[in-house]
Amino acid sequence: MLQLNNLKKLTEPRKRVGRGGKRGRYSGRGKEGQKSRTGSTSEIKAFFEGGQMPLVRRIPRRGFVNALACKPAIVNLEDLERKFAVNDTVNELSLREKGLIKGNGAVRVKILGTGSLTKKLTVNVHAVSKTATQAIEKAGGVVQLL
Repeated sequence: MLQLNNLKKLTEPRKRVGRGGKRGRYSGRGKEGQKSRTGSTSEIKAFFEGGQMPLVRRIPRRGFVNALACKPAIVNLEDLERKFAVNDTVNELSLREKGLIKGNGAVRVKILGTGSLTKKLTVNVHAVSKTATQAIEKAGGVVQLL
């Protein structure tokens, strides 16, 4: 029979470590120190070195990294020869469709002269090397810089 004196508790009481009990004098926390104190387990970071100057701050910082620098996506002539047909337009969108440029963000495209080109193409990109320009124009194509 369900009565107030024999109801089951919904939650078990929280275990209170360090208040005496079955684990002996120090309740499994050791004798003294930072880890024996209340709230220590969640506050000590993995890189904390006990108050001495951390390794990250002891090592000197050298050099400079330009966060605004944009490395161009490089495409070679041999890639254009392999992926594009005669009289195609080569631009950032078409290079993404053919899988020569990865990623989602806007990127600068540079054509380099590795390989040979025999097809007439219209190249509309940000940068083209001299050898690539000569090879494209020799094949009857046009180079337009953005």
